[in-house]
Formats: sequence, C-alpha cells, structure tokens
Amino acid sequence: MKTALSFPALVLAAALAACQASPPPTTAQIEAAAMHARQAGDQQAERRVRAWASKGMPVAERELALVYQARPARRADALRLFEQAARAGDTEAAYEMGQMLRAASPGAAWSWYRMAAQRQHARAALMLGLLAANGEGVAKNPVEAAHWLAVSSELGNAHAMFLLYNAYREGRGVEQDAGKGLALLEEAAHHDYPPAIQELAMTVQANDALRAGHLLKEATEHRHNNWNRF
Repeated sequence: MKTALSFPALVLAAALAACQASPPPTTAQIEAAAMHARQAGDQQAERRVRAWASKGMPVAERELALVYQARPARRADALRLFEQAARAGDTEAAYEMGQMLRAASPGAAWSWYRMAAQRQHARAALMLGLLAANGEGVAKNPVEAAHWLAVSSELGNAHAMFLLYNAYREGRGVEQDAGKGLALLEEAAHHDYPPAIQELAMTVQANDALRAGHLLKEATEHRHNNWNRF
C-alpha cells in the first residue's frame, strides 16, 4: 500500500522537479549576472553566480573569480576558481590566472598564459612574448618572444603586431626584414593602435607628407582609447 506524501513533501518534490527541468544558464546570462554583481554590488546576482559555480560550471567559476578578484580577502578563492575553470577548459580563466600570478610569480604565470595561448587567446600569447622578451619568469629569449608575438599577431592583436614590427626592423629573434615589418605596422595601424599609427606617419613622412599628416591626426584622436584592449 502506497503512503501519501504530506503537503510540505509534495511542495518540495515539485520545487526539485522544477529546478531539474529548468535549462542551465547560457554563458551570456552568467556573464551578465556577474557583471551586475561586480559593477552594482548586486548581492542577489552574486548569489546566482555562486550557485551556478557550485554546480561545477566553468564559466560561472571564472565569473565568480572575477567578482572575488577585487577583494583582497577573497584572493585565494579567486585563484582556486580560476584554476578549476581553466583546468575544465575555460580559456579566459587560464589567462586571468596568469594575470593574477604575474606580479608575484611570473614563472608560474607563464604556464597559465601558455595554456590560454595554445587555445588561441591573443592576449595570453602577447604576454608570453613580453615575458620572453624581458626575461620575466623565464630566460630572456628573443626567438621565443618573436614566436609568441607572431601567434598573437595572427590572432589579431595590434599591440603584438607593433612589437613584432620592431623585431623585424631590428632583427630581434627573427631575420631582419623591412618588408614584413612594414606590413605588420600597416596592419597594426589599421587596427587603430595609436603607437602604430604614429610610427607609420613618421615612416611615410618623407614620401607622403599628406598621408603622414592624416595619420598623425588619427593617432591624436585615438589617444583617449584604452590601449589595454589590444
């Protein structure tokens, strides 16, 4: 003989069924909630992201880590969440892990940047190029630096294009090649990278003063941009 469920038990069962039936949040929904939690201090939004992260969703783990990142007391939690998300395949989390570790331990940051760069993260490849060029955390290696700058350039990073232009111009880590360097400079300028626009203006000044003037004006107009986006 079946025992009838009490009313509270029925309510709980219905609630559990509803939770199981609801579709998981999209990446956009998780990122939007986390952004609201960071920018507006929305505790309810933060609780939602925390609940999603507790279910092992890599995007939610990464976004919750970004919320915690600005809080010194939660630094360890941010690192743990970034690592969990990165190991689960979240490329942005691997990059952010590198960013958090770079100041204190550039050698440890290198492996996380490399993980992200190998998954086609342009800024991570740029960071590898900078670390190798400056000897931060790894031995100074212009060939290694040029390799990662090339990877980042191919992924569309204008800062990397500009640095690789200089490498080709000076023969650092690559064979000196003015033609390849100029092509990279043109591409970086096309991406509205102010230092590249200004450098290109100086390069063409002797042969095309009119274009040089236009480029200098364009560089000035772009100076207010946040160069970190490159």
